[in-house]
Amino acid sequence: MLYAMFGLFVVVPAIAFVITYFTVDVPSPQEVLAQQSQPITFYYGDKSVMGRSVPQGGNRELLQPNQVPEVVKHAVYSAEDATFETNSGFNVMAILRSVFNQATGGTGGGSTISQQYIKQATKNDAPTLTRKWTELAKSFKLNNETSKSDIITGYLNIVFFGRRANGIAAASKAYFGKDVGQLNASEAALLAGMIQGPGKDQDTAYVKKRWTYVMDQMVANHWLSPADRKAAQFPTLVPRDSQQKQDAGTLDYFIQRRILDELKDKGYDEDKLYSTGAKIYTTIDPNAQKLAVQSVQDNMKGQTDENLRGALVAVDPRTGGVLAYYGGPTTMKNDEGKDVLATDWANVPQNPGSSMKAYDLTAWLKMGKGLGETFDGTDRRELGGRVVRNAGESSSCGPQCTVKKAMEVSANTVFYDMVLNWTKPARVAEAAKEAGVQSAPKGKAKLGTSDANIALGGGATVVTPEDMAAGYASFASGGVRRDQHFVAKLTNSQDEVVFDDTNGQGKPAFDDNADKSKQIAGNVTEALGPVIAESHLKCPSGHDCAGKTGTQQYDPRDSDPSSYKDRNAQTWMVGYTPSVSTAVWIGGDGNKPLHDKNGKPIYGKTVAGPTWQDFTTNYLKDKPGEKFDKVQPIGKDADEVVTSSKAPPPPRETSSEQAPPPSTTSSSSEPPTSSSHPPSSTTTSPTKPGGIFGGGTEGGNPGSGGGPVVNGEPPRRSG
Repeated sequence: MLYAMFGLFVVVPAIAFVITYFTVDVPSPQEVLAQQSQPITFYYGDKSVMGRSVPQGGNRELLQPNQVPEVVKHAVYSAEDATFETNSGFNVMAILRSVFNQATGGTGGGSTISQQYIKQATKNDAPTLTRKWTELAKSFKLNNETSKSDIITGYLNIVFFGRRANGIAAASKAYFGKDVGQLNASEAALLAGMIQGPGKDQDTAYVKKRWTYVMDQMVANHWLSPADRKAAQFPTLVPRDSQQKQDAGTLDYFIQRRILDELKDKGYDEDKLYSTGAKIYTTIDPNAQKLAVQSVQDNMKGQTDENLRGALVAVDPRTGGVLAYYGGPTTMKNDEGKDVLATDWANVPQNPGSSMKAYDLTAWLKMGKGLGETFDGTDRRELGGRVVRNAGESSSCGPQCTVKKAMEVSANTVFYDMVLNWTKPARVAEAAKEAGVQSAPKGKAKLGTSDANIALGGGATVVTPEDMAAGYASFASGGVRRDQHFVAKLTNSQDEVVFDDTNGQGKPAFDDNADKSKQIAGNVTEALGPVIAESHLKCPSGHDCAGKTGTQQYDPRDSDPSSYKDRNAQTWMVGYTPSVSTAVWIGGDGNKPLHDKNGKPIYGKTVAGPTWQDFTTNYLKDKPGEKFDKVQPIGKDADEVVTSSKAPPPPRETSSEQAPPPSTTSSSSEPPTSSSHPPSSTTTSPTKPGGIFGGGTEGGNPGSGGGPVVNGEPPRRSG
């Protein structure tokens, strides 16, 4: 009987245990660590923390063995497994004690830390004998193959402590707002006590009971002196949600989405970022970001049109990095009064109006034509079977208006003529892409080339504020294109570099020859410089600047009041210095008749312009002065041209963005300068006036017709 009992209860289990030992797979701490999700941390350009994104499973930070303090280990041993350092993965006496407790109605388990690690790592806590049996074998095998240091670290990385904190590192911040390396014995004891009841962190009596037990066990196991135990105070906990608020930081949701989208395009989706505990070092300047929000909100303050929206994007021309990005408030009230996600207006394409003329000019310069060439810049010219209008001061450009002057006063007739009959729409679209405007499918911009409406930024042509800031940055950088981006560097949680794009390498934008590209960009800057004063704006003190306003007309409906025919739907100011290119958009959601606080139509200079000026001035305050590099003129130099007919200067108080006169089908009172070149027969007619054809400071209904005058004679037309 004794032999039979010995064989039944000793030999057979031993053989079964050996068989189990060799058949089970044990997840190593390294394998488990590779599967754990950790928060993604976002940093500003100055490496200060912007915020964190916590995975759905909760907050977690993974530690290496040398990062776990001895006081933490001793507290956990005292709470869970005092013989951890010496046992073989299971404790026979503890198991027998557990069986006795359960048989007599008592409490207390018999699992060692190794067994608890196996349970956590395999996510199997089924109350079955099979699970317990294999758990014992796995625990024993784990201790034979893995160091105690790795086991306790692996366990502390995955165990749940409550307060949405997985792992000791996250728990330390959730309960005490500090790194695990700063924990004292009292704080370590409290966290160790929470392992058995992680959901009871708000039950003060339970927390104190567990803390007392662990502290006493630390003394009993000689890990804490009686004197220190007597002097110990119950630790002070931070408020329950404080870590969650701290994690959020100042991270703007729209910026977060743009960053994650950018990384996804590079092959790093959110799952991969969470799995590595990614650290994302962005290009966002915290001061610039603050000023961007402030500038838009300050200039929108007092506006009475509920349809007005605003956005601002600033790009560093020297790196392509986005310095500031504001797409408006991230939440809004729905019809039921509940907060819902708002629209990111910095990433919504809109008609750019006359801010598109910078790309018209780029295409013109790439053909070898210069700022001194002259066009018929008179108002109401018949071009391509329709009438193109100027507006405000731009109507005084005259029958021989230089390209440079036309840009200054934003003469629609000149640029529509230029694009329709000389550069052609496709060259303008190509120039915009070369500058940095990202069209579909890579980006959201659309550059319409089926007609000449692209000349005035209307029709099918739509771009985002981010596109415009990036495009003008190529002018600011002297013809070097650097793709706009939010992420400068990406590392994992252990600071191992995944990629580093902080060098800001670029390539010539407008010509393979860097000098030629610089010359083209410099000539664009030469033309855009005077626009600042013409728009009643100022450059920051000590800094050169250049830019262009833009306005897109509202497309009126038959039921609208007569005053709506002069309203505008989108307005822009895009400008730059050598160190910052900024696009400001103030407009509406689609085609809406907008007005300012005085009930008047808004223009690029009325809200967007001052917003740009405030941001640029404040951002560059106390920064060293900067000047644009001078370049040689391309083609005819505007400073050498004496126009044969010069209109009288307009009164100073007149705005260059006054409402355009009523549309007309009559031809211009002045014939086209180059009548020998008829309008292009390939130009398509617009579907509607106004909304498709609004242009810049200026607005109006375009058409097509004459060409430029070169030395008094019409030049050859370029295909």
